[in-house]
Amino acid sequence: MLFAQSPLPGGLRGNIQEMGSQMPLEYAQIILTAEAGGKTFDAFTNSDGYFQMNGLLVGNYIAQVKLAGFKTMSRAIQVKSGRIGFERFLLEESVVTLDDVVIDVRRQEQQTKVATALVQLSPKSITTFSIGGEPDLMRALQVLPGVITTGDQGGQLYIRGGAPIQNLVKLDGMILYNPFHSIGFFSVFDTDILQKADVYTAGFGAQYGGRNSSVMDIRTRSGNRQRIAGKVSGSTYMGKALIELPMGERGSDGLAPSSLLISAKTSYLDVLAPYVYPYVATEFGGLPFEFSDLYGKYTVESKGGNKANLFGFNFSDAVQFAGDKSISWNSTGYGADFFVVPASSGTIIEGHLAQSDYVIQSTELENRPRESQIDGFNGGLDFTYLLRKYDEFKYGLEFVGYHTKYQYTNTVGRTLEQEQNTTELGGYVDYKRQQGRWLLQPGLRLHNYGSLAVVRVEPRLGLKYNATEYLRFKLSAGRYSQNLVAANSDRDVVNLFYGFLSGADDLPSEFNGKPLNTKLQTADHLVFGGEWNVVGRWTLELEGYVKRFNQITNINRYKIYDDIPVYEDQPESLRKDFMVETGLARGLDALVTYEDKHWYFWGVYSLGKVTRYDGVTTYAPQFDRRHNLNLLVAYKGTKDWEVNVRWNYGSGFPFTPIRGYYEQQTFTNPQGQPFIDYPYTTQNGQMGILYGDLNSQRLPAYHRLDMTAKKNWQLTKTQRVEMALAATNVYNRPNIFYYDTPRAKRVNQLPIMPTLMLSYAF
Repeated sequence: MLFAQSPLPGGLRGNIQEMGSQMPLEYAQIILTAEAGGKTFDAFTNSDGYFQMNGLLVGNYIAQVKLAGFKTMSRAIQVKSGRIGFERFLLEESVVTLDDVVIDVRRQEQQTKVATALVQLSPKSITTFSIGGEPDLMRALQVLPGVITTGDQGGQLYIRGGAPIQNLVKLDGMILYNPFHSIGFFSVFDTDILQKADVYTAGFGAQYGGRNSSVMDIRTRSGNRQRIAGKVSGSTYMGKALIELPMGERGSDGLAPSSLLISAKTSYLDVLAPYVYPYVATEFGGLPFEFSDLYGKYTVESKGGNKANLFGFNFSDAVQFAGDKSISWNSTGYGADFFVVPASSGTIIEGHLAQSDYVIQSTELENRPRESQIDGFNGGLDFTYLLRKYDEFKYGLEFVGYHTKYQYTNTVGRTLEQEQNTTELGGYVDYKRQQGRWLLQPGLRLHNYGSLAVVRVEPRLGLKYNATEYLRFKLSAGRYSQNLVAANSDRDVVNLFYGFLSGADDLPSEFNGKPLNTKLQTADHLVFGGEWNVVGRWTLELEGYVKRFNQITNINRYKIYDDIPVYEDQPESLRKDFMVETGLARGLDALVTYEDKHWYFWGVYSLGKVTRYDGVTTYAPQFDRRHNLNLLVAYKGTKDWEVNVRWNYGSGFPFTPIRGYYEQQTFTNPQGQPFIDYPYTTQNGQMGILYGDLNSQRLPAYHRLDMTAKKNWQLTKTQRVEMALAATNVYNRPNIFYYDTPRAKRVNQLPIMPTLMLSYAF
């Protein structure tokens, strides 16, 4: 007896990269045309440059890869029965520009991603947005919808009503606790080693947890596996160096099996400032900022697309004030991640494991020492099924553990201390499905907070409707939670000290007349909006959002008694280390963009309102900016020169007025016990400040113009020199930073800061 059956269908997967840097290319299209019958199949690459095509008929095909700005590539391939083949394509940049043909990759992305409250930054866009100085992620983030910074010092971001502690920052899967330097122009990330940065300003999906406001998922690229490459650069702010080394014998595709990438940068602003910016000394006493960043990455990649990375870093920062007053922090970490494409499965497996440590110390205020340390680990596994053309099913597991230790002295001299260990475990599922004009992305996250014995169920939802090819509507919503607390006061205008502690123990037993049943901080998000390709290359995006912070833990600004038995008859609001608040952030962001081969325009207007309620009063936090406008124009000439201009306007921040001053006596001994016979007639006290209603008045409006002009010289195919002249605050606007109450002096933001930059890449 004979049995016969049709051959099993096969499949094809692979990745598409840029030939020079091996950077993954997103939304590259691959088209398979069968040699027999001419039937075609197509797919697009994801954000990691990977694609997968299932259910292919057995036979020979011609594969064609297309992407705007790159040469089309063709290759003959064979699909075998029951097998999933792997192909890598290296695309070369095109030297031919066709003015009458427009291939809009961004429109393809808009129609196939929900992308609510999401901005994806590449090294190119970071460079375009970084006007006025060195290209840096920190500068680029400041022009995004809903992002607020409170000053040129402090280096913290407030994203759509959330505080910095509510922002999750991940570098190659590792959690970073402070990614920004004290001078507000620089992050710890070198733009030249970044692959992408996904910034979720609200309503992020089930893949992320442990924070209540936003996510910055930052990925670094691998080193060059074709040739030795690198870059050196210098400016009036800092010097940088980058080296990339291929390691091992090169294969038939010209790629070595592994590579090493090392990036280093260091500032010398504190040394150069007296000579380059002598006029700054009259306002700030100089620019006492120092920082250095070192990052290394070793990558091994197989011909089948499997990849593993080992990485490590050391980031440090210091601000030296007069005398022995200073703030300094140091962060170290190391970890590994991998990317596996099983030959017989339609799954992509990703994993990461990392450890990091962060220590900050402050002696900026007399008799108010502050110190904080957090060290921990995090890891996880993610499984992705690439289903139909645009459909994905993803699930994963994440674990986090950390130890916190801190000592903090508040404004009335009371010391708050804590040392604690905590663990978190999260699991999630996420499914993206496109059906006709609808794009649906539901998700669910379960997050277990071990130290609190709480399991949080957090549904998430993303939805998009493609009404036409040019008009789309979108929505996202979700529940969120976190245990981490900031060890600093939101009354401090200049928050150079930024410490951490796990969920506070010393909370009041009730809030707003009701029992406080949990120590977990929670929030709910709702984001809704639309995208409209208005005409030609003009696009308009509108997004409205609401973030309801159901519970926030904050340093108790009302504490005046130590929490000891002698004061147990005093209200908890006057003796507990921490207090509970609720919050509400709502706003509307409008984004207008235009782009062609010469001009680029980015215009953002944000209208927002943030309120907090602490059980006593409803107030606006110090980052509540009602109106914020960013206008950015870039022009690229025909001979490798470019001019960029950015103008920023922001309405005034709230501040707490001063009613008067008085002599402050402690009336207690060092153990916190009251003196029986306190010598108040002869003992000198410290100056005390009598504040008015919390943040009841507003500072003047802020506006600033930044400019950059640069020129490239392509010496050879692989060697390039770039020179740039830039300046922040071009018309030298005296924007107020804060009011120094003890000295009764207004302190302004930085004045005009010109800089010259020169780099050589090879």
